[in-house]
Amino acid sequence: MTITATLDEVQRAARDAAFSMPLEEINPAYPPFFENDTIGHYFERLRRDDPVHFSRSPVFGDYWSVTRYRDIMQVDTNHQIYSSDWRLGGIVVGDAPEGQKLQMFIAMDPPVHDEQRKAISPIVAPLNLSKMEDLIRERTCKVLDSLPRNETFDWVDKVSIELTTLMLATLFDFPVEDRRLLTHWSDVATSNPIFNPKAPSPEERMAELGRMLAYFTRLWNERVNAPPRNDLVSMLAHGPATRNMSPMEYMGNLVLLIVGGNDTTRNSMTGGLLALSQHPAEFAKLRANPALVDSLVPEIIRWQTPLAHMRRTAVCDTELGGKQIKKGEKVVMWYLSGNRDSESIENADQFIIDRARPRQHLSFGFGIHRCVGNRLAEMQLRILWQELLPRFPRIEVVGEPVRVPSSFVRGYTSLPVRIPG
Repeated sequence: MTITATLDEVQRAARDAAFSMPLEEINPAYPPFFENDTIGHYFERLRRDDPVHFSRSPVFGDYWSVTRYRDIMQVDTNHQIYSSDWRLGGIVVGDAPEGQKLQMFIAMDPPVHDEQRKAISPIVAPLNLSKMEDLIRERTCKVLDSLPRNETFDWVDKVSIELTTLMLATLFDFPVEDRRLLTHWSDVATSNPIFNPKAPSPEERMAELGRMLAYFTRLWNERVNAPPRNDLVSMLAHGPATRNMSPMEYMGNLVLLIVGGNDTTRNSMTGGLLALSQHPAEFAKLRANPALVDSLVPEIIRWQTPLAHMRRTAVCDTELGGKQIKKGEKVVMWYLSGNRDSESIENADQFIIDRARPRQHLSFGFGIHRCVGNRLAEMQLRILWQELLPRFPRIEVVGEPVRVPSSFVRGYTSLPVRIPG
């Protein structure tokens, strides 16, 4: 029996389970559904039968699952009713223990959110992006040219992580020789020991984030006493809304910027290659017309949806999709499900690299919390595929990906590939 046949059987069994399970038992935040890539069947069932669904989880507590595109948009664009405030629980379905809640600006409401976001937004202004493009291209070429031929290697490690950590080191003006620390801290920040035996305990996690804070505090102290520079640490150190941050706020914003700049792009770099491998007709279409890279990139981001959900907390009683949401209840927007909603996105369950409206997706969020670095992420992916196509007539995915056991970060820890020489 082939690997493909075995996987097809697993998916058929998972779909049968999702559609036969009593609705009240469906808990889409269960990380193994993401690790074994069967979550889509549960979202399909919920979109059809209960698009605003009350879920119970022994780990994450009670929460509402919002699975249709239009309902997600209603939540995401209405911060007056659906709060991101860390003091109410923040942006992920699970509540952090007291003393371990990260105070980042994405987990704040206006006006503080707007003021802190403004401090770092110049890093991705159009003029600054244009200045970075040549450097990104140069590094991408160097990484691609270093890849081995005729031997199996891990795409995640040699390409996705390497390119994103180089970019993060540039954005922070972080010592390049220590750049893999950024990946490590990103993984630590998003880990969950309940479902990942390799993850640190909550106490170990905070201790490691404390080491991250100490490292970045040294950089802060260097830059706060120097003229403002065009890097994220200097922008935070000199910004009127951020220069007097508490250590916990600084730690939280560092986690936000590291995870936002690392996990999302790195997992789209891997997810894009995997998607094209799984859809050879689309890969052939791309090779025949490399100009399709421009629409390929947002389609990869939609298809991958590197952050599967964002959570809000209702600050008053309200109604959503015919359901009564009470003040204080968790409301989880499943971006991954909304990106597969064929009522709003034509042929949403298909990977199509030349869509008429490729940017119609939820992966960057909407409203005041829309991803500040979305254009930088697109540029990194665009350059990767522009440089990859002429170099490698073929890239073979030679084994199954290892996925992250997380219902928040939809990512990969490895993808074995081979480039024929």
